Amino acid sequence: MADAAGSASVGTIPVQHLRAGDHAFVSYADDDAGRDVVSAFAWAGLVKREKVMVFADPHMDDEQVWARLDAPGAVLGSARAHGQLVLSSMRALIHPQDAFTPRRQWERITQETDLALAEGYTGLRTYIDMHWVGELGADVEVMMQRESHAGHLFTDRPYTEICAYDSRWFAPDVLMAMHEAHPCRLLPRPGALHVEQAEGMVQLAGEADLATREQFLGAVRDGLRRHADSGQPLTVDLTGLVFLGVACAVDLLRLVLDHPHGPVRVNCPPTPARILRGVGADQVPHMVISEVGR
Repeated sequence: MADAAGSASVGTIPVQHLRAGDHAFVSYADDDAGRDVVSAFAWAGLVKREKVMVFADPHMDDEQVWARLDAPGAVLGSARAHGQLVLSSMRALIHPQDAFTPRRQWERITQETDLALAEGYTGLRTYIDMHWVGELGADVEVMMQRESHAGHLFTDRPYTEICAYDSRWFAPDVLMAMHEAHPCRLLPRPGALHVEQAEGMVQLAGEADLATREQFLGAVRDGLRRHADSGQPLTVDLTGLVFLGVACAVDLLRLVLDHPHGPVRVNCPPTPARILRGVGADQVPHMVISEVGR
């Protein structure tokens, strides 16, 4: 398992919630699946005044990668021209060595992080498509060793990394091991909703809107049903949401009102809290809104 000591986030989160110190896993199953993830990741880094390095699938040329970042455009073009946004490759990163070794990659990433800080950026973030393993003829076991023992790159360091795995290329056991080895896992695309049910808890991450409304309804309904059976308080954790739509907010209140037991605590950031109060949460007697940060 990976050393999560330096990770700012743990569990399944949307790409928009990545923070400095995060080492994240994401998988994709078609050629366009990762486009929105890498684009959102790059834009967020630029806004935070971080240096962004994109190590794309080595079978793609720079113009194809550039198109996936929704470029050309004035902001991205300027960032690329000034060196804040860099398109590179694993081969270029470990140069002049030809063969991949974890030590060499760790050394170079540390150097690039230090360079980003020296250049005046607030940190470094990298998106690494793991197709470099095949392109360099690297041993998959060596790669897995690197992934599972990279915690020192993130501990008290302003470094953020996404490792993107093509599920058509990597074996299922490798994907499972890497999913478990990373301190945080990303939703496969912006707009998705992830649900986790635990004792006394329903946790939601991503976006609760019209596109994911049925999934949202099902998750809350299941949690309330389990809550009724146990007789224990239920917490609905919305701190992992990027967006809460009004329709889903109304659905949540309606389900809690229809539920004969309580109390129900809703943990959420200030914006969802305002939305819930705006649609009448304060009128639900056995529901408590608790504003919390991530």
